[in-house]
Amino acid sequence: MLKSFIAAISLVILCSSLYANIDSLFSVLDQELTKKSYYTEQRLKAIEGLTRKLRNPPSELDRYHLYSQIFEEYKGINFDSAFTYASIIQEHALWSKEPVKIEGAKLNQAFILLSAGMFKETQEIIDDIDVSRLTEGDVVRYYTLKSRYYYDLCDFIGNDMYCSKYVTLGHQFADSAIHFAPEKSYAYYFISGLKNLRMGKADEAIADYSVLINDHQLTDNQYAVVASSLSYLYDWKNEQDKSLELLIKAAIADIKSAMKENTAMFRLADILFKVGDNKRAYQYIREAMADAEFYNARQRQFAVGNLLPVIGSKQLALVEQQRSVIFKYATAVTLLVLIIILFIVVVIRQNRKLKVAQTSLTSMNKTLKEINGELTDVNKAIREANKIKDEYIGYYFNVNSEYIGKIEHFKKSLSQRLTAKMYDSIEQMVDRIDLKKEREDLAVGFDRVFIKLFPNFVTKFNELFADKDKIVLIEGQILNPELRIFALIRLGIQDNDKIAKILNFSVNTIYAYKTRIKNKSIVPKEEFERKIMEIEGEA
Repeated sequence: MLKSFIAAISLVILCSSLYANIDSLFSVLDQELTKKSYYTEQRLKAIEGLTRKLRNPPSELDRYHLYSQIFEEYKGINFDSAFTYASIIQEHALWSKEPVKIEGAKLNQAFILLSAGMFKETQEIIDDIDVSRLTEGDVVRYYTLKSRYYYDLCDFIGNDMYCSKYVTLGHQFADSAIHFAPEKSYAYYFISGLKNLRMGKADEAIADYSVLINDHQLTDNQYAVVASSLSYLYDWKNEQDKSLELLIKAAIADIKSAMKENTAMFRLADILFKVGDNKRAYQYIREAMADAEFYNARQRQFAVGNLLPVIGSKQLALVEQQRSVIFKYATAVTLLVLIIILFIVVVIRQNRKLKVAQTSLTSMNKTLKEINGELTDVNKAIREANKIKDEYIGYYFNVNSEYIGKIEHFKKSLSQRLTAKMYDSIEQMVDRIDLKKEREDLAVGFDRVFIKLFPNFVTKFNELFADKDKIVLIEGQILNPELRIFALIRLGIQDNDKIAKILNFSVNTIYAYKTRIKNKSIVPKEEFERKIMEIEGEA
C-alpha cells in the first residue's frame, strides 16, 4: 500500500515537472521569436560579407569556394537565391572543366530542387550525376539525397502501389550512404536514423538520433533537424510530452539559425490547434507562413496556406465569442448604472413633493431655503451621476480592450495556482487585445493568404461582370467585403451562417451582398457560384 502511494506521488511530481518544463520552453520560444528578425539580419549580413569578397577574390579557386559558401548559407533560407548560386557554381565548374566540381555542382542543384518539392527536375539532375567523379564526401551526399528523394516522393504521391517501390529504393540508397559514410560520423547516424524511421523501427531510429544529440557537437540547424525527427518518433510511440518538448527545441534552434526551410513551427501550430490552444496556434502558423514566404518555395507555402485559414477562422470565432461575453457584462453594468440614476431621480422627486406639501406660511422662507439646499444636493447628485456615467464609459472601453486577456489570464493563472493550492499568490494580470485590430489583422491575413492561393481571383471574378459593374479596389485594399464573401465560398464555406460569423455580418447582410452581386453578373444566377468555384489557384 505504501509503495503504491509513493509511486503515485512520484508520478504526480514527474508529470508536474514535465508540464513546467514545457511551459518554460514555450516561454523561451516566444522570447526567441522576438529576436527572429535579428537572427535573420545577422545571417544576411554574413552573406553580404561573403558577396563583398567576390569583388576581389585572390584566385578563381577562392571565387569557387566563396560561391559554395554563399550557397550553403542560402540553401536553408531562400530557394531563389540558393538556386541562383547553385547555377553559378555549375557555370564555374563547367568553365573549369574539372569533373569533381561539375558533378558536385549538380548535387547542389538537386538538393535545392528537392527541398522545394520539384521532384521531376530533381530526378533529371541526379540521374545525370556520374558517381565515379564525386569526392568521398559527395558520394555520401549523393546517396543520402537519392534516399531522401524516394522517401519524399512516396510521401508526396501517397499511393500505396508506388510507395512500396519508392520506399524500397530509398532503403537501398540509404544503405549505400551508410556504407560510404565515415563510421560514427553525423552523416552515418543521421541516414541510419532516417532509414530506421522509414522502416518503422522507432527504437533503433531513436537510438541513432540520440547519439547525435548526446555525443556530437551539432550546429543549430543540425540540432533542429535531429530534434524534429526525434519528436516525430516519440509522437509515434505515444510519448507526447517528449515529442512536444523536442519539437519546441527544434523550433527554437530553427529561429537561432535563421532557417526558413523548416517544419517545426508548422507542426507546433497544428498540434496546438488540435488541443485547443488557438491563440498560440494562430501566432505560430503566421510565423510558419512568414518563413515559407521568405524561403519562397510554392510547396511549403501551399502546405502552410492550407492550415492558416482554418486556424484563423477558429481564432476569429473565439474572439467573437469573447466579445459577446464582454458585451453582456457591459450591458449588465449599464443597466445597473441606469437603475441607480433612476433611483436617485425618484428619491429627489419624492423629497421635492414632501417639501411642497409643507404649506405653513410661517415656515415659507425656511422651506424655500431648504428647497434651495435640496436643489443644490440634486445638482450635486446629478453631477455625481454624470461622473459615474463618464467613469463607466471609460471602464466600458477598458473592459472591451482588456477583458479578453483577463478571461484568458484568469482562467490559466487561477487554474494553475488553485491546482498548486497557492491561494495567497493569485495575482491579477492584464492582457490588452485590440479587437478591431485583431479582426483587421485576421481579415488582412486571410486576404493575403487567399490571394497567394488564388492570385487571379479578382481578375477572374470581374470577368463575370460588364465593365461598368466590375469591382475596383481602393489603394492598399486586397479584398473588399463582397470579394471576401465569395473568397470564403471559393474555399468551400457555403453556409451563410458560417460566413456571417466569420465576417461579423448578419445573415441578412450576407444574403443581400450575394443577391446584389449575382443580379449584376452577366452569368445566370444559378451558375454564378459554380463559376466562382471554377476559378483556379496558383499552379
